[in-house]
Amino acid sequence: MAVNVLDPTPKLQQARQLAQAGHFAQALRLYGQLVKDFPHDNYWPEYGQAAASAGEFDLAEQIWEKMRAVGPNSATQLAQLAMEYGKIWLFAKARALSYEAANLESGNFNVQLSLASFLARTNSVDEARAAVDKCLKLDPHSESARYLSAHLYRRENKLVEAEQHFRDLLRSDLRDPVVVYFSHFELARILDSTEHYDKAMAELEEAKRLAALTINVAEGRKIFDQRRERTLAKVKALPKNILNLWAQSFPPHIRTAPVALAFLGGHARSGTTLLERILDAHPSVAACDEALAFQTIAPLIDITLPEIPAEGLNFLRRRYVKNLTKVLSSSAEGCVLLDKNPPATTYLPSFLRAFPELRSLIALRDPRDVMVSCYFQDLVQVSHFSLPALAQHYSCVMDIWLTVREWDDLVWMETRYEDIVADLPKEGARVTKFLGLEWHENQTHFHEKNREKPVMSTNYNDVTKPVYKKSVGRWQAYEKHLAPILPALEPYCKKFGYS
Repeated sequence: MAVNVLDPTPKLQQARQLAQAGHFAQALRLYGQLVKDFPHDNYWPEYGQAAASAGEFDLAEQIWEKMRAVGPNSATQLAQLAMEYGKIWLFAKARALSYEAANLESGNFNVQLSLASFLARTNSVDEARAAVDKCLKLDPHSESARYLSAHLYRRENKLVEAEQHFRDLLRSDLRDPVVVYFSHFELARILDSTEHYDKAMAELEEAKRLAALTINVAEGRKIFDQRRERTLAKVKALPKNILNLWAQSFPPHIRTAPVALAFLGGHARSGTTLLERILDAHPSVAACDEALAFQTIAPLIDITLPEIPAEGLNFLRRRYVKNLTKVLSSSAEGCVLLDKNPPATTYLPSFLRAFPELRSLIALRDPRDVMVSCYFQDLVQVSHFSLPALAQHYSCVMDIWLTVREWDDLVWMETRYEDIVADLPKEGARVTKFLGLEWHENQTHFHEKNREKPVMSTNYNDVTKPVYKKSVGRWQAYEKHLAPILPALEPYCKKFGYS
């Protein structure tokens, strides 16, 4: 059977299959041929997505710039590009494109909503309010725009107005289940702020009940348990002198991309965002908030292998550093690079395999406060659907850390959230010294810098204010709800010094 060389379908299907299977090098070669051989067909978006998924952020940006160059640029296309940039944490570019799209077609509701949604996810409350108000003028009945408006009332600390708007939303026979789900979560946060703790918990449980309807909980739980057990087993099987063994085949003198690098991890909601902002205020620190740089190399590292070729590890080091520095809005030259990334804590051994010189900074917080804070997160994950599941997730993360911290020659430090809020200059100086630096006066006023930086966590407002102590001991208001999991948390309370 003759092959029609003018038919791109077979090659396109093959490229898609390769990308889906994670064989990105072959997929990218095929996409490159497609855009060359069929210039009038629009394969650029898929090509860019494949490059981004491969961790080739520079290539992805080149592709997206090429898309803009060949034009024409509609507002919808620019908004889509903004979304793609946002997926790889290039927020400055995403922001600029979102505004460009909105200005190009001021009457395009979807484009205006895209801008409003982006701004509402950052610290730009005033800008977000203006964008949301514009959406409501275009479509006063839009459920998404009404939700964003109510969300901003809460961000503006107008809790009475926010609660009323969310209750009005829930009474209005909403069609979008996502808006229903998030509205219950927002109500829970408002009720928590106004000290209606039992009502807050009731709203949380309703939100999680609705979220659980959207996925196969049993299957998700099975996958989570298998991954947890597999990850723990791999780490616990490694000897305490594993760093020395790895260093024998990958000594310092053959490592490329030498940088001063620190990892900031721990369980989510342990004060990592606050600490990252404090350290980032130092002029010699360049910090990233949950950037995707490590995720682009983690799948390529097998910690069970006794040896990995040096050229392979050096390739991963170069890719990581290039992608990490790319997402920084300011120059990182000469700075200590800080990767704040709690989700990567369970993969810290893989990180150390590629970067044995890594400084590991682990944020601690009372495990009971961590549970409450995590339960208030609007994540559609089986580990967040119940307090027992959360406790199990916490044990997995912290068991890995407790194992790794026993390794010989590991450069590490633990810092407690409670110590930071009790005496910022004292504990902040101790942590800053761990990075090889002295405390800088800018760090005392870290919250002023943070007004200009995106926050990839739901505590947007908190890290743009001076430190405060109201979150310490928060769990006591929910003690009766936590009662079933307190025995599981007790060993960690003792190990980390919480009575």
